[in-house]
Amino acid sequence: MSIKHTAAIACVLASSLAWAGPEDTIKAAVEATLGGGAKVEGVSKTPYLGLYEVRVGGEIIYTDEKANYLLLGEILDAKTRQNITQARQAQLSAINFAELPLELAIKQVRGNGKRVIATFEDPNCGYCKKLAKELQSLNDVTVYTFLTPVLGPDSQKKSEAIWCSLDRQKAWTDWMTANVAPAAQQASCDLSGLQKSAALGEKYRVRGTPTIFLSNGERIPGYVPVAQLDKRMSAVK
Repeated sequence: MSIKHTAAIACVLASSLAWAGPEDTIKAAVEATLGGGAKVEGVSKTPYLGLYEVRVGGEIIYTDEKANYLLLGEILDAKTRQNITQARQAQLSAINFAELPLELAIKQVRGNGKRVIATFEDPNCGYCKKLAKELQSLNDVTVYTFLTPVLGPDSQKKSEAIWCSLDRQKAWTDWMTANVAPAAQQASCDLSGLQKSAALGEKYRVRGTPTIFLSNGERIPGYVPVAQLDKRMSAVK
């Protein structure tokens, strides 16, 4: 390579570094600090304390403009007492409900079914069973449940049995509310839908079951009492 070409490349690199914003610098610095192949998904300036929001693995951390310090924790508004970090996390973890492949879900309708939620559940999840029992008393709701066997081989086995049942909705309800194992199953069963359902949980970073999504895409990570869920559903416009 000629000296002229080398000089040209050096100029291009210098120009790139000169025009690199603090977001690019922070991204590189945080990834280097965290190590282990950590990938920063986004960096944005916040309107408080001169901090930058850094999104890594679906979580939020904060840093200064030069990434000299990392802040792990939540920021509260002293006047309103609003948990700013929590509100931002809820915004980032929301999904586009309309994009859910509802044909992969077990559908349950109660009353007029006007209110809609989606749940990601494991058949061996104790809190999922508690939720399933309480949902029996919830009126005017349609529940789409995506089988998400994340608790081990037996969860996969039970999910397959429910998926291959002649009546999935009944098999799911009987197992989750009364511990009655699925009996009659289809002679031949295509498990590709179940595999897609499990992959969907990975896509939406479902890290625990149950995970509930309201019709506006808001995520509720974990079990909530049905009375609280009822209020949150009713508040959705």
